[in-house]
Amino acid sequence: MFLDPNKVIDRHRVNLPHWQQGETWIFVTWRLADSLPQAVVEKLAKKRLLWEIQHPLPWSEEEQKEHNRKFTLGFEALQDDAHGECLFSEENIRAIVSSALFHFHGHRYVLESFVIMPNHVHVLFQPLGENRLEEIVQSWKRFAAREINKLRGKSGSLWQREYWDRLIRTQRQFDWTKNYIMKNPERLLPGTFTLWSRDLQSLSQPKP
Repeated sequence: MFLDPNKVIDRHRVNLPHWQQGETWIFVTWRLADSLPQAVVEKLAKKRLLWEIQHPLPWSEEEQKEHNRKFTLGFEALQDDAHGECLFSEENIRAIVSSALFHFHGHRYVLESFVIMPNHVHVLFQPLGENRLEEIVQSWKRFAAREINKLRGKSGSLWQREYWDRLIRTQRQFDWTKNYIMKNPERLLPGTFTLWSRDLQSLSQPKP
């Protein structure tokens, strides 16, 4: 299900804007606390919001490409600099995040694909029924933080407080986003990431 510009969009925000429209597909990214300054993320999010106000739907192919280039690829370039401790380079820590993602798959949401990079996570998913974007993401982050801190014998914040999300507007954008996730770890060494797709079920990790 894709974004319908004629229907109501539920909006909420802390520092970044978060949008949901029923069971519309969502692309979401969140990061480890030491991976990128929050101010940098917020600045890029404000630029994205302004651009989207200035470019109402439906987008032309060129507008879609511009959006992807400025915001998805631009954001990723910042994260790919491998800031911070990069905890997710360790397989046992990534396994905790995978477990969190799969826990309510098929019940509260449907996963299409995800990648766990050394310092951030990308997920393409569809919320089901009345399940809220913010509640789904917080459940992933809360469970993973608790279990990872327990494993490491530490306490305190693991994640950046906020997350980055985007409603999927068209089949073309869905395909582009999925391909983007699949290609995301191309430059990484084997064993330093986890990549999963509903089509293939298993790529870099065993099937859950």
